[in-house]
Amino acid sequence: MGSVSPDDKSATFVSLHQNPGVFAIPNPWDIGSARMLEALGFVALATTSSGFAQTLGRADGAVTLDEKLQHCRALSEATTLPITADLENGFADDPESVADCIRQVVETGVVGGSIEDFTGDRLNPIYDFNLAVERVAAAVAASRACPFKFMLTARAEQQLRGDDDIEETIKRLQAYEAAGADVLYAPGLKTLDEVRQVAESVNKPLNVLGAAFAQNTVAELGAAGAKRVSVGGGLSRLVATVVIEAATGLHERGDLSWVEKLVSNSELRRLFAR
Repeated sequence: MGSVSPDDKSATFVSLHQNPGVFAIPNPWDIGSARMLEALGFVALATTSSGFAQTLGRADGAVTLDEKLQHCRALSEATTLPITADLENGFADDPESVADCIRQVVETGVVGGSIEDFTGDRLNPIYDFNLAVERVAAAVAASRACPFKFMLTARAEQQLRGDDDIEETIKRLQAYEAAGADVLYAPGLKTLDEVRQVAESVNKPLNVLGAAFAQNTVAELGAAGAKRVSVGGGLSRLVATVVIEAATGLHERGDLSWVEKLVSNSELRRLFAR
């Protein structure tokens, strides 16, 4: 794998954000899921912090920067698709350390990454506004020193962390846009009206988390203003859901009916053939 250069992956990723229409960008959690999603026809991928942590038997937020870098490199080498990385809070509070995170991530072959304003502290979850903007600006400066176009996504998290003030979300996304972010992301949006309100308030591409939109389609989110739709840890949690349900039935009732739903080995060979 890895036969496509970061330059070419970057050019593809940039064009996806410039072309008309919305695109789905699913979130693999390991090499196998990345290869499957590529074989199924997706045009780009995004890592998931919670999904990757799950593969290590940990909760979201319990992965180190070194582990994240190894993960990004492994997925980059496993697929020809452009990948953007969930970099959480940049594994640091201060702007220069966030910039250093970006510089290290660039070397793994991913062509984009997100920095969020969630501190990781449940008691004090969101960075102060000015510090949050400084962190994005530092990440942008580091990304622009990259030898290829590295698309920096800035995330406004407070609606996901219990504060439903959409005006604050918009204020932060506008500030992150002014600081140079290439893509904007508010994972706490819950309605099409909120997506429209945010999309009409900014000029950069908007990423929307599909987890809150089970009754909608990617096309409907695109019509509301989303440029790309990710699913976060949704697919990895779906796998966990299926495993828990089947294993619980096996353990408690000796139930083996779930084997009738298995994907065939021949289909897996097809998906992994590349």
